[in-house]
Amino acid sequence: MSSVNTAIQLITREQAEKGAAAKGSTCSPALAKGPWDYDLAEALAGIPAYGPGASSADVAPAATPRQGQLPEEYKLASDAELAERITAAKAALGDRAVILGHFYQRDEVVQYADFVGDSFQLANAALTRPDAEAIIFCGVHFMAETADILSKPDQAVILPNLAAGCSMADMADADSVAECWEQLEEIFGTEPDADGRVPVIPVTYMNSSAALKAFCGEHGGIVCTSSNAKTVLEWAFQRAQRVLFFPDQHLGRNTAKALGVPLEQMPMWNPRKELGGNGEQALLDSRVILWHGFCSVHKRFTTAQIDKARADYPGVQVIVHPECPMEVVNAADSAGSTDFIKKAIAGATEPTTFAIGTEINMVNRLAAEYPQHTIFCLDPVICPCSTMYRIHPGYLAWVLEELVAGRVVNRITVDDAVQANARTALERMLAARP
Repeated sequence: MSSVNTAIQLITREQAEKGAAAKGSTCSPALAKGPWDYDLAEALAGIPAYGPGASSADVAPAATPRQGQLPEEYKLASDAELAERITAAKAALGDRAVILGHFYQRDEVVQYADFVGDSFQLANAALTRPDAEAIIFCGVHFMAETADILSKPDQAVILPNLAAGCSMADMADADSVAECWEQLEEIFGTEPDADGRVPVIPVTYMNSSAALKAFCGEHGGIVCTSSNAKTVLEWAFQRAQRVLFFPDQHLGRNTAKALGVPLEQMPMWNPRKELGGNGEQALLDSRVILWHGFCSVHKRFTTAQIDKARADYPGVQVIVHPECPMEVVNAADSAGSTDFIKKAIAGATEPTTFAIGTEINMVNRLAAEYPQHTIFCLDPVICPCSTMYRIHPGYLAWVLEELVAGRVVNRITVDDAVQANARTALERMLAARP
């Protein structure tokens, strides 16, 4: 099976030659270009953006990191030359460097990873290489921050393309959350109830900045992943009357609903509106206050796609990620983290048809890895994570060869004060095992 990148190149070429009637579709022909084209466009415009793909319509904050220009030799190098240079640099570095590749990375990059997994698995994987001088994180910015928090001070965490951010993580910033928290304290007060539970506790998804993880650590809160969100919410309810959950509304809603929290007790907080767009009584009656954030990849999945999959493939097993909208999760056969999805397919003993609702690179890789099954993405349009797609073999070759030359580029560091509180929230998460 060809990679997602190869498929996009072919589709774009066919559409250019034959017009809209060409077979197959992608959400943006610009995906066929090198990410350095987006780096240059942002530099010329002076405005950051997420690039083509699922998050192309999301507005990037002004402070979003931008990538400088990649040296021309890497832009002009062929796939074969880049492969040769990456392999040679890896061999030269040996155990001095470890490469981490997220499930959603393009195949052309993840093939060089020493570890492949979700953001939390990869942060833990980095801990198994304490002697590595450099951790090259082929993922997005918040993942590299988490690796820096958990790794040793003398280890350099490198993000091959600084523009690889996360639009969902950017939907909740430290100032907006702090302002929300002040308003909630004015309404709820700060005194615990008769059972010793505080009025509200913050819970942030792993897909958030180090600053928000630190906010949770400082205010008695915790971090969660998509695989342990249920356990973390139970932990929070033991300690608080209600939860402020950010930045992903869908993971918060789907998890709380599964725990029996009624929808009417889950108001949404929109930071651009007074009291988040809520009345004071609705907040007082709440159990979970959801932040107005979402993943643009998982927002693309719909119940109509599920209906079509069931009509086309009777008996199909539909598995979706809990970042999908509630209606999609309700209509699926099961929902879970990327690791859950992978394990569900690996555990199927008979040939099965699976329709998967998560990022296309992972789905494509699962289809190639388990050919005994029929595996396809619910969304028929090839539309990868915009920011993951900013990592290209050219950037990986560049950062590796710079390390060989004794230079560290694109290092991600988290301030010591932020690290301390963020590590507290992460350690609470580690202790809250499902």
